[in-house]
Amino acid sequence: MRIWIVIGAASGFLSVALGAFAAHGLQSRVGPTELAVFETGARYQMYHALALLAVAFLAAQGSGAFATIAGWAFVAGTILFSGSLYYLGLTGSRAFVLVTPVGGLAFLIGWAALAAAGWSLRTPGGS
Repeated sequence: MRIWIVIGAASGFLSVALGAFAAHGLQSRVGPTELAVFETGARYQMYHALALLAVAFLAAQGSGAFATIAGWAFVAGTILFSGSLYYLGLTGSRAFVLVTPVGGLAFLIGWAALAAAGWSLRTPGGS
C-alpha cells in the first residue's frame, strides 16, 4: 500500500512541476501544438497519480492482485503515454509516437484492474 501512495504522490508532484514548466518556461520555446501535447501528458499523469492513490486505498482494503496490476499498469502508462508526449512536446520529434498508444492501453488495463479490485472487495453484508 505504501508504495502506491509514494509513487502516486511523486507522480502528482512531477505532474504539477511539469505543468508549471509548460505554462511558464516552455510557452515561448515551442509552438502551440507542441505545448498542447506536453500539457496533455501532464494532465494524464495527474489523473493517474490520483488513480494510484485509489490503488493504495484498495490495496489497504485487501483487494489483492488486481490492485497491484492496476498500480503497475498506471505506472507503465504514465511512463509510456505521458513520457512520449513530453518528448514530442519538447523536441517535436515523433520518434516515440508509436509508444503513446501502448501507454494508453496500459492505462485502460489499469482502469479495468482497478474496477476488478473494487469488485473483489469483501464487505460486511455482502454488497
